[in-house]
Amino acid sequence: MKYLCLIYYDERKLDALSPPEFDALVSESVAYDETMRESGHYVTSNALQPAQTAKSLRPRDGRVSVTDGPFAETKEQLGGFILIEAKDLDDAIRVASNIPPARLGCVEVRPVRDLSGWGGPA
Repeated sequence: MKYLCLIYYDERKLDALSPPEFDALVSESVAYDETMRESGHYVTSNALQPAQTAKSLRPRDGRVSVTDGPFAETKEQLGGFILIEAKDLDDAIRVASNIPPARLGCVEVRPVRDLSGWGGPA
């Protein structure tokens, strides 16, 4: 089963890291990706640009409202994601608990809904 690990942190904490601290965090993250690859858990991952680069879209009644920034004002912003394969939620939590940037915030672990066999409304 696939699980999406959404990594949230206060971007000010990331910005406050010195260049060597930031480089160490990135290196540790890339190394953990490789550890997940070797264990068969890794599917894909990526970091996101800062929240201020985001646009939020709200399609309503044939029109699209576009606003700057993330969908809500929060202390922590979505900073990246890792899609993993895990045997169950406990396995996914174990894997996600070691994601290095989570030390700056938290990781939301959510099962992916498989719609591949859905044929539409009956």
